[in-house]
Amino acid sequence: MMRYLLLLTLSLISLTIQAEELPPDMHESVASIDVKVKDSYNRESTGKVVITQYKPDGHGPFPIVIMNHGRSNDRAHPPRFLYINQAHFFTQRGFAVFVPTRIGYGEMQTNFDPENSGSCNNRNYAATAESSSTEILAALDYAKQQPDVDPTRVVIVGVSVGGFATTASAAKNPAGLVAAINFAGGAGGDPVGHPGIPCQGNQLEDMYSSFGKVSKSPMLWIYAENDLYFNPNHSQAWHAAFVKAGGNAEYHLLPPFAKNGHTLFSQGVEIWSPIVAQFLGNLGFPAQPLTH
Repeated sequence: MMRYLLLLTLSLISLTIQAEELPPDMHESVASIDVKVKDSYNRESTGKVVITQYKPDGHGPFPIVIMNHGRSNDRAHPPRFLYINQAHFFTQRGFAVFVPTRIGYGEMQTNFDPENSGSCNNRNYAATAESSSTEILAALDYAKQQPDVDPTRVVIVGVSVGGFATTASAAKNPAGLVAAINFAGGAGGDPVGHPGIPCQGNQLEDMYSSFGKVSKSPMLWIYAENDLYFNPNHSQAWHAAFVKAGGNAEYHLLPPFAKNGHTLFSQGVEIWSPIVAQFLGNLGFPAQPLTH
């Protein structure tokens, strides 16, 4: 019963986030693309990735942000990921933001679930990384084709499984990538069944090490002390493995947030904004919102 109530609460939080009013300076539009991926059983299928787009005022060319969602047990909700407040942080700084709702999620949800990594004691995180990064980079290719963007200035952002997928995508070093931001990235967490301890965390450590060996762009990693999916012992070990292998990542472990620090990205924009603004500023992007 407790597990059901927690999942219901998380679903309601997600729906509340998606119900936020769209600011008039975000210019929302929606598109979809077809992407072919394989799941952990090596089955191949083509599905639709729905992309919510936000553009700032003006005519560009705008640098690009690809913003990547996490994973929930109710994959049909929300119908598409919006991340309005989070995207607004970036559009205010002159970015065009593209939020792909990946295959197996939202209104296009199918039984084909390419990000299902298997049972807790038999995970296949490599398959999750490959399928999700394939979709993210397909969304990036779509974004680069838009007439008002700058394809040479790209930032990839993600939360939870989307943070893990962001790191995997950055490791493929797509053209134009300037930086990537990982919020509470990981996989295999369960805040009720095994709070703070993901399934086969050592395998994830190996995955992050493999990403670090080939990643060329700087990253920012942000976690909270009371993350009930991935506790600090794991996120610190993953970061250490990434850096030891050759990756460049700035790690921030923030104080406890709300009842579960895993919600920091969605509910604590005002907390992480200064850290992200400074990171972007150091890379030559506006650290402060633009004036119109």
